[in-house]
Amino acid sequence: MADVARLAGVSHQTVSRVLNDHPNVRAETRTRVMRAIDQLGYRRNLVARALVTKHSRTLGVVSFDTTLYGPASTVYGIEQAARDAGYFVSIVSLRTIDRAGVNDAIGYLAEQGVDGIVVVAPQRSAARALDDLPAGMPAVAVEGWHQGEVSAVSVDQVEGARLAASHLLELGHETVWHISGPADWLEAEGRIEGWRAALTAAGRPIPGMLTGDWSPRSGYRAGKELAAMAGDVTAVFVANDQMALGLLRAFTEEGVKVPEQISIVGFDDIPESEFFSPPLTTIRQDFGAVGRRSIDVLLRQIESGEGLPHERLVVPPQFVLRGSTAAR
Repeated sequence: MADVARLAGVSHQTVSRVLNDHPNVRAETRTRVMRAIDQLGYRRNLVARALVTKHSRTLGVVSFDTTLYGPASTVYGIEQAARDAGYFVSIVSLRTIDRAGVNDAIGYLAEQGVDGIVVVAPQRSAARALDDLPAGMPAVAVEGWHQGEVSAVSVDQVEGARLAASHLLELGHETVWHISGPADWLEAEGRIEGWRAALTAAGRPIPGMLTGDWSPRSGYRAGKELAAMAGDVTAVFVANDQMALGLLRAFTEEGVKVPEQISIVGFDDIPESEFFSPPLTTIRQDFGAVGRRSIDVLLRQIESGEGLPHERLVVPPQFVLRGSTAAR
């Protein structure tokens, strides 16, 4: 920084003000300092800066299985929002989510001096680990409702499922079958709740539920079972688009026409959904909004420097109509 000051013909304090976007710097001086920075290839020493300010400008993120569309998109949204706010992100991706693993990841990030932590906690085991957060550590749970003293940001899974099931009922289907996600996932629980609520509110029978693991293969297996009941099954709400893809493949092999015989609604609106055959009616999750709101909540905690009331923010889902549903 002293080299930059000498080249620009200003004081060390002026260089610091320019780097910190202080308003009381003349435009000509700011331009001269930035030109010197570019000429010298100056980069701030973040470690030294952290020692002075007590802030690393780094946020920790704990996630897992980022090969899945939902977790991967959530982490991407968080990272983009953090960068927009001027923070770096340190990500720990776990092979499996359990309390010990999440605790180890949080401990590792705390040792690195992160200013706050976002935990993508879609499973109950991950949410319970938030009880063990270091005292005073700013933290936010994403995609997992935690009952303890931690702020949380989540898409309204219940409302998304209710929209999906209600759409199928409004098309004249007597009831709606459901292929759920894994039992320990909070998102799967929310989608089951919304599906059941829509059927109950309409006074319709609640059929047996099939369970998948989010993969197309599990949707394919469920599709083989449902194809054998094609006379009785006319509408299916699938808990994610990947399983809906497997379902469509099974129905095609068994000669079941979609949507002429069975209508299908998915969840997530993955980029490929509009290119399924037929294009998939689905529920879109705004992962960008989830990222922005989670970072906003975390930065409020960091900047406050003291305890704030814990927040519960809900991002609304969006219904996307395409060609996989039709009137009965």
